Amino acid sequence: MDPVIIVGAGPVGLALALALARQEVPSVVLDEGPGKDEPRLARTVVLREDTAALMERLTGTPLDKAGTRWSGWRSMRRRQVTQEVVFGEGEPAPLHIAQHVLTGALRTALAREPLAKVVVDSRLDSVEQESSGVTAHTRGARGTWWRGSYLIGCDGPRSTVRKLLDIRFPGRTAVERHAVAALRVDLPWDGEALLHRTPPWRSSGPFAGEVTGRPLPDGVWRLDWLLPPGNDLVTPELLVARVRETLAGWSEGPTPEYELLDTGVHTVHHRLARRWRVGRILLAGDAAHLLGALGTQGLDEGLRDADNLAWKLGLAWHHGPHEALLDSYQSERRAVVAARLRAADQVLPLLRGTGGIRAYVPGAARGHDVLLSDGHLGRGQLGAPGTYAGSPLAPQHLEAEVPVDTPLGSAVEDVRVTAEDGSFVQLRDRLGRGRLLVLLIAPGTGVWERRHWVSAGLMPRLAAAVTALPTPAELLVAESYPGAAAHTVLLVRPDGHLVTALNGVRPADLYAAAEAAVGGKATEEATAGSAAQ
Repeated sequence: MDPVIIVGAGPVGLALALALARQEVPSVVLDEGPGKDEPRLARTVVLREDTAALMERLTGTPLDKAGTRWSGWRSMRRRQVTQEVVFGEGEPAPLHIAQHVLTGALRTALAREPLAKVVVDSRLDSVEQESSGVTAHTRGARGTWWRGSYLIGCDGPRSTVRKLLDIRFPGRTAVERHAVAALRVDLPWDGEALLHRTPPWRSSGPFAGEVTGRPLPDGVWRLDWLLPPGNDLVTPELLVARVRETLAGWSEGPTPEYELLDTGVHTVHHRLARRWRVGRILLAGDAAHLLGALGTQGLDEGLRDADNLAWKLGLAWHHGPHEALLDSYQSERRAVVAARLRAADQVLPLLRGTGGIRAYVPGAARGHDVLLSDGHLGRGQLGAPGTYAGSPLAPQHLEAEVPVDTPLGSAVEDVRVTAEDGSFVQLRDRLGRGRLLVLLIAPGTGVWERRHWVSAGLMPRLAAAVTALPTPAELLVAESYPGAAAHTVLLVRPDGHLVTALNGVRPADLYAAAEAAVGGKATEEATAGSAAQ
């Protein structure tokens, strides 16, 4: 079987290659550049809990030292603090990291991976496909023909793959613009990120009244100033004046000493590709969607694309094409990103509008600050990870289904579990291997050796049911799970999303849920039924 061709060597393309390798699927990454990323401290990303865990799982490297996990967050308006969030010990906090550092960690991990190959100086210029595979041609010093089983376009906003497929990419241009500066400076907030709206000091030049400060390692901060609509030029002199003004305002005195390291202008566009799959060619990341206004992070969604797609491609690569399963990638991920874009479009006029009745509604400003904080922190309608509750892979009418604190289609909690070899691991450590996870909630098992309970109670019957599933699955046991009663059985997808929770060992329901989760008979019947309506 031919490898998967990945076009684009940004974080999404590299992460997808690593995710496929974990499922023993070979890939070739076509990198149009030289294989090195320019160090830019003004180009950073904020990873939420789930995407940071995904990156650490794929690279095999803790990223805490490579980036900064925020110790807290504060929102300010004029001179008042309107909201404070403190992240306690062990509590999930956003991870702020320079993009070239993240990409470097992914490239290092790929260099150790025999199933993945990165080919530099390779720019795609044509692609053809038929029922058995894809043929791509690259030009440049390494111009040649490539043969693959599938091709994934991870080649950014100006995606050549998307253009070759003639896929429309509608949306809005320049939804937000920010002037950016990375500098080394000592600020009053140790490890805290902050959003300061309408600061009391006088603005100078083409700047709106909002600035964000986010810490990086080694005393470096990234500052972003919201720019008003239009294309006003931000000169170096204006930016330096704004830096000095902001630092003096925050220090409530003279401008502290600082070292300016990097600057830039960051423009946010909102776009969504009409189609994410054409036969054996698919889109992911910025090639499929652009978002990022109001503190949200487009890379988060791109990495979730890779996580969603990798296990489905793995099953198709090993066991043959499965149209319902591959189609579900577009159905699930496009719906989530579309909902995120709709939410941003709905609140943008509210948060960015000036004057009018909203300015006089009591408490409106504080509510606006909370909305903006949600975008930055990965919470609420603007920032929380999407769910796949309406997925075509969701099982239908399971009699034994029971509710737990995790809604169906949402990412499961990271609880401690006992693996099949008797070791204690975190649930997330078992994700991304192309197998379903079957989790039994059995209080007391954590204090007894596995040999004492593995052949007792429900275990033999559940083990037999797991062995009989239509796709590979791993049986795990946990002392507890939020909202789950004893003997609840959870079925979890390889990307960590909950398929169902069942009241006890119900082999027929478990089988039906597993079959649906991998695009089986139940899913195909539901898809056919909806198409006929």
